[in-house]
Parts: sequence; structure tokens; C-alpha cells
Amino acid sequence: MKEFMQEAIDLSLENVVSGNGGPFGAVIVKDGKIIARGVNQVTSSNDPTAHAEVVAIRNACKILESFQLDGCELYTSCEPCPMCLGAIYWARPDKIYYANSKEDAAAIEFDDQFIYEEIALPIEKRKLFTKQMMRSEALIAFKTWGDSQDKIEY
Repeated sequence: MKEFMQEAIDLSLENVVSGNGGPFGAVIVKDGKIIARGVNQVTSSNDPTAHAEVVAIRNACKILESFQLDGCELYTSCEPCPMCLGAIYWARPDKIYYANSKEDAAAIEFDDQFIYEEIALPIEKRKLFTKQMMRSEALIAFKTWGDSQDKIEY
């Protein structure tokens, strides 16, 4: 286990030294072997979702040809942010291990506390204007999905 976490930590440091992105790295392990790696690529790819964990999940899912990480473990150099934690839950690995805490990340100005606070607020009290519209039209796709015999549930 230590070697997998060390790899995630090494990736995070290499990413900073190379100038490719933030100090975050992640690896996904299956059957005792690293099957995928990811580093923060937000600034190098102009993709705000390209966090190390998300990149590693995408890479692992391609390798496994699956949208779930059953039987896998995720090692990440930092406690996952809210977005990554959501993606991790959707990917369904068996375990998550992390090194730095969210407080450590906040100390270098990667502070996600405001997102946790925003999620807890009623929609009308959030800082980002949000309004529901055209629900009845959108429900048609949900009903079609619910009635479909060909869907792949996830």
C-alpha cells in the first residue's frame, strides 16, 4: 500500500516541478497493480474538471472498458475535493486512501470549504444564480429512460 501512495505523491511533485499543473496525483490499483495514473491537468488542458482523481478514473475506465471501478482502490495525494469525491462515488472503487488533508490544501489556497457550504444551502441562497425551468419538457427523457428495456443501469 505504501508504494501506491508514494507513487501518487511522486506524481504530484513531478506535476509541480514540470509546470504542468497543481500538486495533485492519483493512482488506481486493481489486483495489487497500478492500472492507471492521473495528475492535475486543469491549467495545462484548460479543463476545470481535470483533477488528478478524475483523470485517473477516466484512464482506469478506458483500460477496464467499464464505467465502474469494482475491485479497485484509489490512492490520491490529497483528500478529494467535492467534485472528485462525487466522481469517486459514481465510479464505485472499493477503497480510497489519501495523504494530504483538505486543510493542508486550504493552507496553499486550494480551499473547497465554500463548495461544501454552498451545497448545504437552499438553492435560492447560493451565490451562483440557479433557477429551475422547463421541468415538464425535461421529464420526457426521464420517463423514456424509466420505460426503456435497453438501458444499462449505473
